[in-house]
Amino acid sequence: MIRNEVFSCFVFYAVLLVIKMYTIAVITGQVRLRKKAFANPEDALRHGGLQFHREDPYVERCRRAHLNDLENILPFLFLGAVYSLTGPSLTVARLHFLVFFLARVLHSLAYLLALRAPTRSLAYTAAQVPCVSMAVQILMSVAAYA
Repeated sequence: MIRNEVFSCFVFYAVLLVIKMYTIAVITGQVRLRKKAFANPEDALRHGGLQFHREDPYVERCRRAHLNDLENILPFLFLGAVYSLTGPSLTVARLHFLVFFLARVLHSLAYLLALRAPTRSLAYTAAQVPCVSMAVQILMSVAAYA
């Protein structure tokens, strides 16, 4: 059992984010199948022929959403884990984790559903605020040891 309440809170949101990333990956695969747009020739051959070794705009949109998750959620996982070890207040930490989680969900929805601009940009920016805050607090905690 994890005894650190902040770390437990972080783990809760981290696991939800990983599940969200898996979900986007599955959606991308399903869209590939539905649109018959395969990135690899062997997959195209298996599903009807080389004419299906092609790109599709919606498949590419799903891929970009997944890549954006990788670029943003992986740093959050590091920052959140280390931040949890610095002894922050549970309330403040939970707010950081919740804001990041909700903003990333909104970002993915904006990407997949092609919501009007600037929805995706605002969601991206909102997710960066807790990351920058955690990074600054981590640096302040360890600066004396540098």
